[in-house]
Amino acid sequence: MFKSRMALLLCGALALAGPVCAAPQHDHAAHAAFDGTQVPVPSPRWAADEPLRDGMGRIHQALDELRHHEMGHMSDAMAQDRAGLILDAGAYIFAHCKLQPQQDAVLHSMLVPLLSAAQKLKDQPQDVAEVAAMRKAAADYPRYFDDPAWAADAAAEHAHHE
Repeated sequence: MFKSRMALLLCGALALAGPVCAAPQHDHAAHAAFDGTQVPVPSPRWAADEPLRDGMGRIHQALDELRHHEMGHMSDAMAQDRAGLILDAGAYIFAHCKLQPQQDAVLHSMLVPLLSAAQKLKDQPQDVAEVAAMRKAAADYPRYFDDPAWAADAAAEHAHHE
């Protein structure tokens, strides 16, 4: 059952990416071309459009709040709510964010494991290790994207809590 839920989550995330793929500057070939190799960190960092900043801002807030769950100070229901907020923000990003192919591939490499961990936490809120998995998945975002809400050193800060 777990594998079927995971497959459903990934299919849903990819289906939500459809509107992004239809954008003029977006190319389906980018998804196929990304082979999982590390893309060099750009200098300067890539601009984050408003939908990306909004969605990632909501993810950042929920991840910060989930620290309380890791310490045992948040109920399972509240953790499930925060995981749901992360899933909603990810769906919003897939539906509204417009990026160049390489930027999109890097973002997808972060969002797919992030959303997978969020779904696992929503399904099994007692598994607090999923919070660290989400933080790890999002850790490179401020290294690649210029987003004032995520300081460039936020990756190091989030890594300390794994």
